[in-house]
Order: sequence, then structure tokens, then C-alpha cells
Amino acid sequence: MDWTIELIVVPVSDIDRAKDFYLNKAGFDLLVDHSAGDDFRVVQLTPPGSGCSIALMRDKRMAPGSLNGIHVIVPDIEVARAELVARGTEVGEMFHMTETGPTPGPDPDRSSYNSFMPFNDPDGNTWLVQEIKRAEPVA
Repeated sequence: MDWTIELIVVPVSDIDRAKDFYLNKAGFDLLVDHSAGDDFRVVQLTPPGSGCSIALMRDKRMAPGSLNGIHVIVPDIEVARAELVARGTEVGEMFHMTETGPTPGPDPDRSSYNSFMPFNDPDGNTWLVQEIKRAEPVA
């Protein structure tokens, strides 16, 4: 049996502001914007090509900005950085891991799983973009 992660709740203080950020700054696709009365609204968005979505919600059980370290996987971290910067997203510096810890810049060998860059949403939820080269399917 396969077990998949398909939705992650992202706690925010202002759903409209967060929706604008994820649509226009992070480049996610809008799937759902649903309200049920004055007290419930969920906005579901998906990173392009992802099988997992996020749900922007105000939830008393989760403080806005308390989500940290969700990884977004890309095949080319430099292209991903350029896209985010072009949209006006503030992106942290790229780094890779060595025996001495985090080191500035992408992995010199561009090895999968070893190049990263952070960004935050307006509430301070932190994301980490990670470069992973996937094998191309054989046709």
C-alpha cells in the first residue's frame, strides 16, 4: 500500500495576503478558495509539478509562522532562484553541506540533495528549496 502526503496546512494570519504571496511570489497554482461561514476559509495551492498541496488556514491550534523547513524540490536551483527573484520574492543565499557544515553557494558538483536556499512567506513560515536531479524516464 502506498502512503502519500498530499496536503500540508500552512498557518497564516491573513489568508488574502498569503494567497497573493504563494500565487504571485512563489508561483504556486490555485486549486481551491472555499469559505463556510465567517469563521472558516481554506485556500489550497500547489507548487508547479507537485503531488502535494498546501492549505492556507487560520487555525487556533497553529500559530502563524510556526511551520518551518518544508522542502520544495527543484531540478535546477539556480533557475528556481532566478524565477523567485524575478517574481519579487526575497530569497536567502544558496548553500551546500560539507564536513564543516553549511557552505555558501550551490554544491560544486551539483550533487542531488546537497544544494539549498531558503525563503519565508509573509508570516515567517520557512521553506527550503532543494536541488534533486531526477533520472529522465526512458521512452
